[in-house]
Amino acid sequence: MNGVTIATSLTKLVGVRHPIVQTGMGWVAGPRLVSATANAGALGILASATMTPDQLRAAVREVRSRTDAPFGVNLRADAGDAAERVRIIVEEGVRVASFALAPSRELIARLKDAGVIVIPSIGARRHAEKVAAWGADAVIVQGGEGGGHTGNVATTVLLPQVVDAVDIPVVAAGGFFEGRGLVAALAYGAAGVAMGTRFLLTSDSTVPRAVQDRYLQASVQDVTVTTKVDGLPHRMLRSELVDALERSGRTAALLRAVRHAASFRKLSGLSWARMVRDGLAMKHGKELTWSQVLLAANTPMLLRASMVDGRTDLGVMASGQVAGLIEDLPSCAELVERIMAEAHTALGRLPQAT
Repeated sequence: MNGVTIATSLTKLVGVRHPIVQTGMGWVAGPRLVSATANAGALGILASATMTPDQLRAAVREVRSRTDAPFGVNLRADAGDAAERVRIIVEEGVRVASFALAPSRELIARLKDAGVIVIPSIGARRHAEKVAAWGADAVIVQGGEGGGHTGNVATTVLLPQVVDAVDIPVVAAGGFFEGRGLVAALAYGAAGVAMGTRFLLTSDSTVPRAVQDRYLQASVQDVTVTTKVDGLPHRMLRSELVDALERSGRTAALLRAVRHAASFRKLSGLSWARMVRDGLAMKHGKELTWSQVLLAANTPMLLRASMVDGRTDLGVMASGQVAGLIEDLPSCAELVERIMAEAHTALGRLPQAT
């Protein structure tokens, strides 16, 4: 294991060796990737939105069987069973709870009362201020370069805003994949970096190799943002499905959405009413068509087609812009060691102040 370490408020807060976070990507951040990340000295986060509660408990226990290091679980704050998932996290002694959306004051309080560290992901300064006031222990701030649902403000603009606005550790996400980026984030005042695409493209990832090859072959220009999947800005690799969605009319989009929704309903056991409620909860005040509401509820099914089944023609591939810069598939241990060595070298090359 690499001897280079950088202690920050993040490493002290969660008890990891390195200020690096592997984000909770649906169908990707399972027990194998999370435990490999944790054993490498970074913070691995298990994605629970694509799991039933029973599957979540089993996944947490599997990670525990693979590592003694701290790890986290990512939750959808607007999910109808969020309280049940919080109970599982507390009962299983998970160290960190992260959220894709701002959790309620009540959920934060319940987790903190149980000794769980709360780290929401946010995309705007005002959201960071809100969750900090409610007691969040840290925040992950994702700029527009990041994969999946994203905003339009670049990390280099958003990050300093948030660092200046809150007194809790800030983890930078969106556009990070190597040691120079870690040093840059630390220079902005961040306590570490969070990466999704870079961890997806490791040998510890369960994503099919053919799908990983699609990412490795992509250029920066092959990573696009579309609202045609679920009505919200979504950064992903351009694919056959994305092209079809952007060309299709409303009727075709609705039929496709119903078909995907039916498949996800069978897989997840959710009722139609619950799926529609979850889809509506993702609107964030936006006007969505019924096809978009259904797609918002079952976007995990579109991700599963690619990330699990390897069907890049039928699924979506969430991706940060950094996919166009990544060329290999190291193990998590090799990746973390490399990033820390690169950071050490970058720090040594900085001119000395006089």
